Formats: sequence, C-alpha cells, structure tokens
Amino acid sequence: MPVWDEFLTENDRAAFGASGFGAYLGPGARPCLLVIDVSYAFTGDKDEPLLDSIAKWSHSCGPTAWRAIPYIQQLLAGARAKNLPVIYSTGLDARPDGFGRGLWRNSRISDAVPPLGYGPQEIVREIAPQERDVVIRKTAPSVFHGTPLAAYLISLKVDSLIVVGTTTSGCVRATVVDAFSHNFRVAVAEEGCFDRGEASHAMSLFDLDAKYADVMPTAQVLDYFETLDDDLFAGQIAPAAPTAFPDA
Repeated sequence: MPVWDEFLTENDRAAFGASGFGAYLGPGARPCLLVIDVSYAFTGDKDEPLLDSIAKWSHSCGPTAWRAIPYIQQLLAGARAKNLPVIYSTGLDARPDGFGRGLWRNSRISDAVPPLGYGPQEIVREIAPQERDVVIRKTAPSVFHGTPLAAYLISLKVDSLIVVGTTTSGCVRATVVDAFSHNFRVAVAEEGCFDRGEASHAMSLFDLDAKYADVMPTAQVLDYFETLDDDLFAGQIAPAAPTAFPDA
C-alpha cells in the first residue's frame, strides 16, 4: 500500500482514477542517480526526536531522515556498481548578511548553526560523495534552477533520473517537476525521500506519481539497476587514467 493511501478521500480516488493519471512509464536506458540536499541542515547531527532535532537545526526532518539514509546507501551502491553517474545537491553556505538566500518563508532562516563540527550544507558522512561524483550547489528549491545540472545531463546523454532526498514537498518536488519539464523520465525511490511533515510527504509523492514521475520502492529501482550494462557511461565519468598526449 503506498504511503499516501491513508490520506486520500473517496473523491480523490474517484477523480484521479477516472482522469487516467498515474500511468506507469518506467525508467529510461541511461539513468543518473540524483541525491537532493541530504545535508546536516535537513537531517540534524544524529537520530533523535523531531522537535529535539529542530531545536538545534531549524530545517531538520529528524528521524525520517535517518530512516531514509540506509535506502540511499543501497541506491548509491547499486548505481556505483553499474558505473552510473551520481549527482548530489546541497545549498550554498550563507553570507552573514543573508544575501542570496531568497525570500524563504521561515523565521529561523538566520539561526546560528550549533557548534557540533558539521557545516549545515555538508552532505551527511554516511552517504558522502566519492571522487567520481558531482556536487551541485544551489540557491533555490529545484536543482535545475540556476545550475549546470541540465548541461551535465545532456553531456552524459542521460535520459532519466532516479531521485532521492529531501524535502519531498520542497526541493524533491520542485526538481522532479523541472526534470519532467525538461523531458527526462523520472523515478522517485519512495523510501529514499523524507520530509518533516507526514502529510506533505505522502501527498507530494501522490502528486508526483500521478503526474510527473514513477514513485517506486527502492527494491524495484535496485532490480532495474541490475538490468543495465556496466559500461553505459564508459570513459565519460572519472576515467581510470588521464589520456596521454601522443609524442611529438
């Protein structure tokens, strides 16, 4: 049963069923794994009750983040085993005057970061990027907005994205809608996404599955990875050795 099922009304079921939304498209032939904003700002520094974590990290999603991380680890391992491109996003470190932060509707946007040895935009160490991976810094919800993401995907001839990360109702949703608008196929690994709000998480997945993406169990994504060739991106990502210039 999908996570959104308990939040649907009978009218929702009838309307979306009759309208034909939610048709399964399936992922493409050349996927990229996109890990959105799994930084300490959104996870907190440890697995603890949500309000305790929010007291220190205003954007934290608390325990839901730490439940998602093992699934993200599985997906990273599966993607890397097939030499697929892995792209992470995180935010830019804030200037003291707040310039460039945008018009965020949050009264704690300028809260001081607790002195725990973790920068708020640092991707959590349990899923830290490897040398071959790409990290994109962004200032808006969508990873596409004002970044080179689309250019990177075109250069790699990527045709589909596997998306995980946070928040489901914010940056994940914005990125998936933009990916759809760029004509990429999109799959969202359900257990690899998280949010601080249960209803917003569930209903965002429902909306994405109905209109813009296939929301899939992590196990199904891993099975899909197994069907792919190992050398789809041979020579395109972190070649084993630099190409030598021929002798003059």
